[in-house]
Amino acid sequence: MKVSIVIPAYNEEATIRQIVEQVKAAPLPEGLLREIVIVNDGSLDRTAGILSQFSGEKEMIIIHQHNQGKTTALLTGFKNSTGDILLVQDADLEYDPSQYPKLLAPILDGRTEVVYGSRFLGRIDGMEPINRWANKISNRTFSFLYDVDITDINTCYKVFTRRVWEGMDIVSKNFAFETEFTVKLLARGYKVKEVAIDYKARSRQAGKKIKWTTAIEMFWPIIKYRFFTNAQK
Repeated sequence: MKVSIVIPAYNEEATIRQIVEQVKAAPLPEGLLREIVIVNDGSLDRTAGILSQFSGEKEMIIIHQHNQGKTTALLTGFKNSTGDILLVQDADLEYDPSQYPKLLAPILDGRTEVVYGSRFLGRIDGMEPINRWANKISNRTFSFLYDVDITDINTCYKVFTRRVWEGMDIVSKNFAFETEFTVKLLARGYKVKEVAIDYKARSRQAGKKIKWTTAIEMFWPIIKYRFFTNAQK
């Protein structure tokens, strides 16, 4: 069995080398093979040049595309992966790859096909109050409207079997993948298993890309698919 670790990257020259090394060194459950799929989404800095240093490495797939946003970068990564399990990893250092074993265990044990790493069940370091507030509103609204109990729909750490994603039509752009994907996997009858993770937020000065407009963009699919559009389409 193989896990494909999909990393979308845009202007991450400060962290891309370190996160790739961490992903390469991260522990995996015994017998699980590793594939790393990195999608450079039209970076304007040195990201592409740094990634070229990893070209040709075994089980490493590096894709360069013009800038289309995080959602498209993720979908490109999924389509070019070969693993039985897909795991999303951000290109910054907010999410620690050493947590892979506990994210993968519920799937490997046959308890679920979808795992979310919840920051709000674990330890959060450095998240700004406004970001915490926005996440809380999204989580509570989502759980109420869809009659589920999910504490962190916007977490990067989403881990799922290939069949969960195959055939799913994702139409969102940029960061709205998180909410649309969650709505549509629930519509397919899958349940989300959450595990507690540690999270260390980076500041805007350090390159964090989330803005208030991003929060609105991520929130809209919650309303859209509950009241206006059939999520199974």
